[in-house]
This record gives sequence, structure tokens and C-alpha cells, in this order.
Amino acid sequence: MNILITGGAGYIGSHVTKQLLETSQHNITILDNLSTGSAKTLDTLREIRDFKFLQMDLNEFDTVCEVLKENHIDTIIHFAASIVVSESVENPLKYYMNNTVNTTNLIRCAVANDVKRFIFSSTAAVYGEPANLHETGIDEDYETSPINPYGMSKLMSERIIQDTALAHKDFKYVIFRYFNVAGTSHDLTIGECHDPETHLIPLVAKTALGKRDKIMIFGDDYKTIDGTNIRDYVHVLDLADAHIQAISYLENNRSDIFNCGYGRGFSVRDVVETMKQVTSTEFQVEIAPRRDGDPAILISDNRKIKSKMNWTPKYEDLALICESAYAWESRV
Repeated sequence: MNILITGGAGYIGSHVTKQLLETSQHNITILDNLSTGSAKTLDTLREIRDFKFLQMDLNEFDTVCEVLKENHIDTIIHFAASIVVSESVENPLKYYMNNTVNTTNLIRCAVANDVKRFIFSSTAAVYGEPANLHETGIDEDYETSPINPYGMSKLMSERIIQDTALAHKDFKYVIFRYFNVAGTSHDLTIGECHDPETHLIPLVAKTALGKRDKIMIFGDDYKTIDGTNIRDYVHVLDLADAHIQAISYLENNRSDIFNCGYGRGFSVRDVVETMKQVTSTEFQVEIAPRRDGDPAILISDNRKIKSKMNWTPKYEDLALICESAYAWESRV
């Protein structure tokens, strides 16, 4: 296959790329503007085997179409997006332009160039603030009602993908709604490296290492057991496995949407205490006001991806995820 990976120099994209380079002979083309992706990560990936890299932005509409045509792309794995919830509230147009408009053009180019498979990086943020959350978590049929522009920009992209597939029968998709992704590769050659970092687990790891003075908990008055947000944390290697499986899944199955999480939630305080335990460190924790656009609880119902795609998580352990993040932060 000829696979285009947008955002392949980023955190999740690089882990999927690494696995593809190690386990397949597919021709890989990475498209990334390196605004958040890492050139160093690309150098590390090239040590596995060669691939094509194009430093460009998806808003270069005509060039994107040329890339698909010239490289005979038949599969797209689309990661490239802006992902910070609080920023999306402050600058919604950035998110609608980068996430929705650029994705729409990528889909347009895909259809024009006979791309058969489209694997899309979406988010649990499309569910918004769940009401009457049942014990098994949110399933894929749960009402979508985003409470921030980030979630809405992704939901709009989902709908565009679905409508396109209805109009073009050869265009098939898998949409993954990620819950909270963390951890790193076992060999610690690539990992999570955002600047600025906004994700909880790497921030707690940095604090445990003394790279930060304290960790901030944004809100301790939510309607949860300990007052802090509850999230479903999934190891990046399990998430990468799901993307690899999606490629072959689309060969013989219909398009579909899948939650990607473990179906179990941990609070912010749980994460902080787990990091303290696995690193045998103490560090300062400070309570701050809630952030705009943050729901209290997001937990996946992952039965669908397990049954339909035979996805079997291997790293379903918060302590393991925290250890992995800490080990990575110790190196960078």
C-alpha cells in the first residue's frame, strides 16, 4: 500500500508510523508542517527504514492533491490537527480552519484521487458533557454535543467524512474517538513532546522530575468522587495497534466509528498519586479554577472496537502508563 500519514511527526502519528515501518513494507509518506511535530522524531524513524517526508501545511490545497496523485496514495491516516481545548475556546477560528476546513479539503483530494481508505483521528470531546453516564461508559451511539470548539471541529469533520462515504461508495473510513492518550514506545526512542505541554500525565511526570515547581489541578469541585475530572487513559501503543488493524479492517468491512479507550476512569488526583507511587517522589500540588470546556467525566464503552475489530489492549495499567511517561521525560 501507499499510505499518507498527516501529522506523522507528532506524538500519536509517530508511534503509528514507527509500528508501520517496523512491521510492514508499505510505502509511507509523511506530511507535517512541524508546528508541533518534531524533526528529531523523523530522524529517529528513518533509522528503521526510509520514507518520504513533505514539510507542508494542509492549507496548501492544490499541493495536497498533487501529493496524493504523485504518490499513488490509497490509504490516508489523518492525525494533523490543533488539539488544545482551552485554546480552541480562545481562538475558535483557528480550530475550524485547521481541523475542519483542512480536513474537508483533504477528503476532497482523496475522492478526486481514488483514495479507498481514510482513517481519522477524532476525540471523545465530541460527546461533550455526558449526562446520565451508565456504568459501561459512553458508547458510539451516545448523543454528540461538544462543549468546546475543538470537539465541534472534530464532529463536523466526522460528519463530512460520513456524508462523503455515502456519496462515494468506494470511499471507506474508520473514525477513532480517542480518550486520553499517554505513554511512550518501549525503547524510549520517541514519545510525547509538546511545546507547550498541556496533557496531564507528562506534566505530572515533569513535576516529579523537578522540571516544574508544581502541578496544577484545574477544579476540585466537580461532581466526582474526589471532585477532580475523571478520564479514560489509553496507552499510545494500544492506540497505534488500533490504527494498524484499521487498515486491514477496511479491506473486508464497512466503514465505522470506534471509541478507543479502556472503559475505566481515573481522576486527576488518581494520576497524581499514582505518579508519586511509581516514582517514589513527592511534589507540590495546587488547586486552580476550572478551565473552560472541560467536562467532569469521560469514560469509554470500548466493547464495539473489541468485538468488531478484535482489538485487545496490552498495556491497560495506569501505573505502567505513568512509568512510561516518567521514563521518557527522564531522557528528554
